[in-house]
Amino acid sequence: MKYSFHPEAKEELFEAINYFEKCRLGLGLEFVREVFSTIQRIVHFPSAWSKFSENTKRCLTNRFPFGVIYQIIEDEIIIIAVMQLNRKPNYWKKRVK
Repeated sequence: MKYSFHPEAKEELFEAINYFEKCRLGLGLEFVREVFSTIQRIVHFPSAWSKFSENTKRCLTNRFPFGVIYQIIEDEIIIIAVMQLNRKPNYWKKRVK
């Protein structure tokens, strides 16, 4: 199954990478590896996680306080948000179709 990012989710990812890289050299790379590891779990087992809202699911990263919110539309996974868990919980809902 293929996946793609909502434009705002891609922007969130880059912002988080930059933030972690400023905190410590190399931490941004560690973060992006963890996010893509999470996405690979989703790709291999797209139905494994429970519903987060009516049309979305959420898979948590292992090391960082983030969740990947996604939808399955036909044969594609759409990454709706790369959400920091202590951020406003519903900010991403306007992105859902």
